[in-house]
Amino acid sequence: MNKNNIKELSIQVNLNGLSFCILNRSTNTIEFLNNILFRNKLNPFDVLNRLKTELSANSVFSDTFDTVTVIHQNELSTLVPKKLYDENNKADYLKFNTKILKTDFITQDDIAANESVNVYIPYININNYIFETFGEFIYKHSSTVLIDAVMQKTSYDNANVYLHVNSSMIEISVTENGQLQLFNVFEYHSKEDFIYYVLFVFEQLKLNVETTIVHLSGTIDKNDELYNLLYTYIRHVEFEKLNFSYNFSENIDVDKLHHHYLILNTF
Repeated sequence: MNKNNIKELSIQVNLNGLSFCILNRSTNTIEFLNNILFRNKLNPFDVLNRLKTELSANSVFSDTFDTVTVIHQNELSTLVPKKLYDENNKADYLKFNTKILKTDFITQDDIAANESVNVYIPYININNYIFETFGEFIYKHSSTVLIDAVMQKTSYDNANVYLHVNSSMIEISVTENGQLQLFNVFEYHSKEDFIYYVLFVFEQLKLNVETTIVHLSGTIDKNDELYNLLYTYIRHVEFEKLNFSYNFSENIDVDKLHHHYLILNTF
């Protein structure tokens, strides 16, 4: 291995798109960062074909990578307190909020930050292909990455809401007094769906729309109608503060880093 050129690749997979990030550890520089949105929601087989196309079409993926990480982003997950977790009951935990098949492969991530276990279904066809292409790799669920990132901000005493947005899904985390109060995923098809789910969380947790801060990340911007709708009903809406210590290549738009919040937190 060239010790002066140690690189790590992270790939984020969901049915609405793909994201890629390459970190050069030797220079502490994000050298490649790209997000591809599909026109329509695909099935896992079509996503795999798109992934194959992207990896073969760009020479940056032909480098040797010291570490490869795959992030599975879907709603097929549930959190279990570690003290109550029994590996033999993985399917039982998941079936309460997810439709599962007997053929589904179920796995888990340990989340040390709040002593929980994240039980989920990865896209196993994606995992198989990544192993064939790159050899050994790490994979996690997106909620594991987001919860880890949120729990590092436990200095907040008051309730804080974190919305990670993509084109058809919202991942919502709520913390208060250093504890995770809620994590949930909602699929939305309209702006009305979007604001309904956010305000539903506020109502269920009895959060005050006048004082609770909402932190935004993902594919949302200040001039978007979703942002304007949020700001209509909630007084304090701000974009997530990004404290990444990396350098960024000149071709990366640093004003849009919140779009890549999830994948940048995988390193």
